[in-house]
Amino acid sequence: MKTAGYTDCMLKIDVHSHILPPEWPNLAEKYDDPRFPVMVNADGRHRIYKDRAFFREIWENGYDPEFRIEECQRLGVDVQVISTVPVMFSYWARPEHAHELHRYLNQHTAEICRRFPTRYAGVGTVPLQSPRLAIAELEHCIRDLGLQGVQIGSHVNDWNLDAPELFPFFEAAADLGAAILVHPWDMMGFSSMPKYWMPWLVGMPAEQSRAACCLIFGGVLERLPALRVGFAHGGGTFPFTIGRIEHGFRMRPDLVATDNNREPREYFRRLYFDSCVHDPQALQYLLDVVGEDRIMLGTDYPFPLGEQRPGEAIDALELAPRQQQRVFHGAAMEWLGLPAERFSTLAEAL
Repeated sequence: MKTAGYTDCMLKIDVHSHILPPEWPNLAEKYDDPRFPVMVNADGRHRIYKDRAFFREIWENGYDPEFRIEECQRLGVDVQVISTVPVMFSYWARPEHAHELHRYLNQHTAEICRRFPTRYAGVGTVPLQSPRLAIAELEHCIRDLGLQGVQIGSHVNDWNLDAPELFPFFEAAADLGAAILVHPWDMMGFSSMPKYWMPWLVGMPAEQSRAACCLIFGGVLERLPALRVGFAHGGGTFPFTIGRIEHGFRMRPDLVATDNNREPREYFRRLYFDSCVHDPQALQYLLDVVGEDRIMLGTDYPFPLGEQRPGEAIDALELAPRQQQRVFHGAAMEWLGLPAERFSTLAEAL
């Protein structure tokens, strides 16, 4: 049973939180391409437009790092691992144009981490439609900016993550010791199920299963044992349909095991998953299937689909202290490759 108040004295790292600059270059105007997201600041409000249409309003907790720290203190989160919003990936764009946006976003992320080193860690973003430029930006993120890794989409245009064109990027990430955060984007079924927010409710979890299966069946993880991959949104449907996936692997190896004959379930020992599944029962299943050493606190802050009370589902399970330590910060620091002393001062103050 959980000791009363125990988690209040434990370092909590949220590995899944998004941030944007309050403004960025208007590439839609510069390159005459309205598909680029544009931030419009007017009357004290920050609104993103895309394809000349309103996309989303961003509130203060979406761009102000000091406001976020205050809000996180109220919510019981000590450290956020910040990443951009997937709409900014712009994988459809000309590589050099997208690279310009990614470079700006990465410098913004790194500056926040430099200003508040005990409150933030960061993962950057790369123009994966050009693996060559993506590798160059990945090296810049790790070697020059001091970020811990990069966030990537669940697929890249017509490439799934097992595409041979992408393997050099994953190889470079393994060599650099960079953490990879896979986040769903450009959800499948978007045009065929536009009502009821179904691309986010149904397509988003499926995107994560698509990504995990491709990394496993395509042999990417098998060929790169040092690669550290984390999945946002609890891995989507992948952990919850592993029985079906594994059954298909065994019954039709001629279709499934064509590029890798290792059992899919074995890769749970290699992958990391955030806890953002919105249901204590689902989280307990995830812990049972994946293992406590591979689950990390993640909230999808600051968006409505995120966990509104960080760690609420974790607390509901009344985990043992060692399990809490792994879920709240131990697994995150391992995935990110962070030294124990990075947040030691903050931990001592709890």
